[in-house]
Amino acid sequence: MNGLPDSLADFGPAALAAVIVAFYLVLGEPVVGHVLHRRFEGRLRSDPGARRSFYRRLLVLEWGLALLALVVWLSAPGVDAGQVGLRWPQEWPGPVAALVVVLVLLFVVVSTRALRSGALLEDPGAVVRRQGEGRHAEPPGHATVALLPRTAGERRLFTVVGVTAGVCEEWLYRGFFLAVVAALAGGLPTGALVLVAAVAFGLAHAYQGMAGIVTTGVLGGVMAAVYLQTGSLLLPVLLHAVIDLRFLLVPARVLPAGRAAA
Repeated sequence: MNGLPDSLADFGPAALAAVIVAFYLVLGEPVVGHVLHRRFEGRLRSDPGARRSFYRRLLVLEWGLALLALVVWLSAPGVDAGQVGLRWPQEWPGPVAALVVVLVLLFVVVSTRALRSGALLEDPGAVVRRQGEGRHAEPPGHATVALLPRTAGERRLFTVVGVTAGVCEEWLYRGFFLAVVAALAGGLPTGALVLVAAVAFGLAHAYQGMAGIVTTGVLGGVMAAVYLQTGSLLLPVLLHAVIDLRFLLVPARVLPAGRAAA
């Protein structure tokens, strides 16, 4: 199921604004994300409130972008709610898509178990040793690990961040973005739309390094495929929130201390 806009003319007077927002999601968001995370890591070395402050910045940024895209869509007379995924599922995933969803949930379970055991977390001493040897100091997944909440207050705020990511990022990168891409390209097959969504979402997480780009890109493609088949953002939003909120199951005792993680 597709049902996306056929032409940029469907956006009417909001066409230019829609294109600008879409290009920002692909080109601007990776830069902004990189800058924000570098500043966060710098503050983490000396500021115990750095994570809470960063979470609040994320909330402002994501809800701000989501509201901007919403205003642009509301100004587009030829694009209805169904064409941006704001409706109940029109059909449920077929066997292949259902299998993909199961694999995503399996990934959530396996990765959560590994994180809880500390298997995916590097000993902070190894980071220090690499620094002393003049080698790259940040282990794979460092950016993600540094963001994980340690205290009860951080966990409460992180819960809001996780739900926000599920709602706002699916709206931005699947509902709104794919509608603009379909309108610009006209008649793109579903496979091409899934690929474009995967690349855009992966680049948005460039601050996580190549491994993060690939992982989030694959997940972004999966969400796009589920969205395009069901015609609704509902299932992608739920899956996305579950993927992000799984980090709440990681006990603080297995995470590196704030200074070491930075």
